[in-house]
Amino acid sequence: MKRLLLLSVAFFATPATAQSVAITNAKLVIGDGSAPIEGGTVVVQGGRVIAAGKSVAVPAGMPSVDAGGKWVTPGIVAGFTRMGIVESDGIEETNDTAARGSPFHAAIDVAPAVNPATSSIPLNRAEGITRAIVAPDNDGSIFAGLGAVIDLGVDRAPITKARAFQFMEYGGGGSRSGNSRPAMIAMFRNALAQVKDYVRSPAAYPDQGKDALLTRADASALVPVANGTMPLLIHVERASDMLALIDLKRDYPALKLVFVGAAEGWLVAPQIAAAHIPVIASALTDLPATFDQLGSTQSNIGRMKAAGVLVGIGTIDDNEARQARLEKQYAGNLVALTKLPGATGLDWNAAFAAITSIPAEVIGMGGEIGSLKAGRRGDVVIWDGDPLELGTGVNAVWIDGIKQPLRTRQDALRDRYMLPGEGALPKAYER
Repeated sequence: MKRLLLLSVAFFATPATAQSVAITNAKLVIGDGSAPIEGGTVVVQGGRVIAAGKSVAVPAGMPSVDAGGKWVTPGIVAGFTRMGIVESDGIEETNDTAARGSPFHAAIDVAPAVNPATSSIPLNRAEGITRAIVAPDNDGSIFAGLGAVIDLGVDRAPITKARAFQFMEYGGGGSRSGNSRPAMIAMFRNALAQVKDYVRSPAAYPDQGKDALLTRADASALVPVANGTMPLLIHVERASDMLALIDLKRDYPALKLVFVGAAEGWLVAPQIAAAHIPVIASALTDLPATFDQLGSTQSNIGRMKAAGVLVGIGTIDDNEARQARLEKQYAGNLVALTKLPGATGLDWNAAFAAITSIPAEVIGMGGEIGSLKAGRRGDVVIWDGDPLELGTGVNAVWIDGIKQPLRTRQDALRDRYMLPGEGALPKAYER
């Protein structure tokens, strides 16, 4: 165990200062859905992109990297994860996804639980993931709590934005809180009514602790949801459930709803688009895992996009604590679908935006992350090939303008055991 701890610490560094760098001669992808730019340049200064495009001048004296015609893109924004808040699912002290037995629900904030030393962070960073949307899981209520946006940099300050959104379960997932669908709607309406009471007089709000439907802390946490200043991400899979939530939004027009999962979204895509509700969908859900997903198809995202829905890719219920790196493969699958008769996918530009700028926009951070437009954070990746192809690797990663190490614990274990030699003691006993 001590040896494993030393391996983990070896990949954890003191924060560095943002670097100024120009990456030239690149097949440059801005990440906003536009086509790649041959011979492009991106300039990062003070941790921010100051320019990116075809005819971009490199400031005098700025260090530069010749990409040699390789693909250069913004870092991938993992659309829905639980990265950093769980190491091993079965070991309670390493799993902060849900607060079992707590009187608090909407007020639970995952940000203090994010552990930048979690093994999944360097693994995903080495595959081009630079930011992740991290959500809690629910237990005992439709409201799970407050999610965060994190960076995957090798430092001890992973939080990009705490309290970035509220997360909620509805439908079959919400039944884990012991409620029927009508009860969930009643609970939601009652919660918003109690939020109004809280706003009217916070000091007089009746807080009954563990016996309350909504504690004072929960009511406070839902105020920005009720007034529309905080996105409400809702895990919902069934088409009829999405229509029920769209009806709910008509009664509460200030709500900024975001559907997560949405396996049957294609069945009600025109209604989702008309309600201006963005979606973070699971791209590989092509067979129903639950009765809420009977209409599953890999054409789901393509069909929603064709109907005018703003849709990005996430990994809910898909090893979301560890495997955000699979989003590249999922986006590539959507490109491949365009070649199959009867299927609906995305073109390359739209597919790459679905794992970069669109998740950022959905969470309200499109002006900060997810693309190489001027003013965005300096999250840049150099690839050795098309980033949506399975065999492509990462050559270099910058996060906030800081070049990142790409070596992982898996690399260290491989090197250690590839050619084991005899020693005075078995390897397990060496310090």
